[in-house]
Amino acid sequence: MIYFDNAATTFPKPDTVYEAVMECMKNYAANPGRGSYDMAVRASKKVMETREEIAKLFNVSNLFNIIFTSSATEGLNMGIKGILKRGDHVITTAMEHNSVLRPINYLRKKSVKSSIVGADKYGFVSLKNIEKQIRVNTKMIVVNHVSNVTGSIQDIERIGEIARRYGVIFMVDASQSAGVINIDVNKCNIDVMAFSGHKGLLGPQGTGVLYIREGLEVSEYKSGGTGSNSYSMHQPKFLPDKFESGTLNTPGIAGLYAGVRFIKEIGMDNIRKHELELTEALLKELKKRDYIILYGREDMEDRSAVVSLNVDGVDSSDTAAMLNSKGIGVRNGYHCAPLVHEVIGTKNRGTVRVSPGYFNTLEEIERLVKALDEIHGGITQNE
Repeated sequence: MIYFDNAATTFPKPDTVYEAVMECMKNYAANPGRGSYDMAVRASKKVMETREEIAKLFNVSNLFNIIFTSSATEGLNMGIKGILKRGDHVITTAMEHNSVLRPINYLRKKSVKSSIVGADKYGFVSLKNIEKQIRVNTKMIVVNHVSNVTGSIQDIERIGEIARRYGVIFMVDASQSAGVINIDVNKCNIDVMAFSGHKGLLGPQGTGVLYIREGLEVSEYKSGGTGSNSYSMHQPKFLPDKFESGTLNTPGIAGLYAGVRFIKEIGMDNIRKHELELTEALLKELKKRDYIILYGREDMEDRSAVVSLNVDGVDSSDTAAMLNSKGIGVRNGYHCAPLVHEVIGTKNRGTVRVSPGYFNTLEEIERLVKALDEIHGGITQNE
């Protein structure tokens, strides 16, 4: 199988990730922070090392501001629901994933007001339009750094400047960019950031991270055992314990550590360069074919390795099924981002999404294009 669904989860992972997970499972998968025996201490050390590596990756000065979650979805819910209260106003965009839209929609029933800023046909949001929506009760701006449908990259540094100027909390969904695009939380004035561990960071599924800026008050998302202050029935107020109730996914975190180390060894810029070379090669070929409908920018400016397309006259699900029969895996449908499809005009059909990763090759891109030609040729012959 040629795998082109890296925007959903990267595959394959580096061998070191698999090895790290199994090493933990076999030798030290004890409960971190809950015991003083050797296995538990080793588990705690691995969790701490991973926290430290991730903090360095995003220029976070205090590693305890890095909180482990089960997914970006959990982190986004923790940040959004933990900050916004009755009477607050939040600004977000039409380019968001349901992991942002649904929590905000939930909070609307609890008297939280919201504004959704539109985007142009390429998936880019106007900074002026974001600024225009700011009110006296605006508490937060939530922005998807990179669209999982169009691949468009929003200018989070300038949005962060706007948020700081107005004293508004700035939250970033970095699910599609963490590990692939360099992000400095201080330079971009990011207060809260959530991202997956299993996408660009090359870790296992079931891992995610939430960053909370030092001193920002966020209500606890769940309560329970943390291994700290165990004599008290009250949830700890200090990070990361406040948000890490329950047993952490230590094997997953060990794999995430190996994924981050792999990125640092290869170089994030080198990984991004390779992915963009594949994307550019794909776009170059697809633009030659009048039967292909492309969405988002057709050049490489401000875009990531995500390409959405349709074969003229063919439903996106049928295209994906035919590609699957040829041994090529792509994503079809709405990609959990409903408003994006209103922006790009695909709300009645969705798109076929091709998302190359670091382990894909130019030869695989060529095989995909050939398969699309064969699908179109077969449709034409049957007409």
